[in-house]
Amino acid sequence: MHMPAFPARGLYAITDGPRADLVDACAAAMEGGAAVLQYRDKTPDRARRHDEASALAALCARHRVPLIINDDVDLAAVIGAAGVHLGEDDADIAAARSRLGSGAIIGVSCYDSLERARDLAAAGADYLAFGAFFPSPTKPQARRASPDLLRAARAFGKPLVAIGGITPDNATALIAAGADFVAAVSGVFGQSNVADAARHYATLFHK
Repeated sequence: MHMPAFPARGLYAITDGPRADLVDACAAAMEGGAAVLQYRDKTPDRARRHDEASALAALCARHRVPLIINDDVDLAAVIGAAGVHLGEDDADIAAARSRLGSGAIIGVSCYDSLERARDLAAAGADYLAFGAFFPSPTKPQARRASPDLLRAARAFGKPLVAIGGITPDNATALIAAGADFVAAVSGVFGQSNVADAARHYATLFHK
């Protein structure tokens, strides 16, 4: 299966854990214009996570949207995802690259640390994620990042993802500061109309 390339910019939609309509909700997010989809599920139900990730891999292939798996390098390898997203307690980039191959998209959480971003860019990360920029219902205790981080991180030459409490109303300042992507969890998947919610973010990149 040919993996879609990482796009230049847009909405980075992140799933919000178990839900009965997961595949339909993700399809709606992509219909609304999501450029990247991350499957994030911290539960220990390996069988369900495998089945859901497999279904999303097929869905994303049809929409030509890269599927990124949160934290789980093995799951990403088994279901043929486009890549993996790694936090500070997850596998390192070299191990993930060895398992997934040179063409995989490996993204990393840099939180509020420019030094971490510099080190991980040098280690071969494909994109750098910073946040939280605003209070986040998904991670209320998250460290807080400033738009100045985005401006400074442009020097590393990697796509930049902003995350954390981002709405279509407050995203504009982050895009102006240098965010190539804005990530949303509840801002997309917590809304009654997922496609419309995604569209409100996606249109910010068409201006």
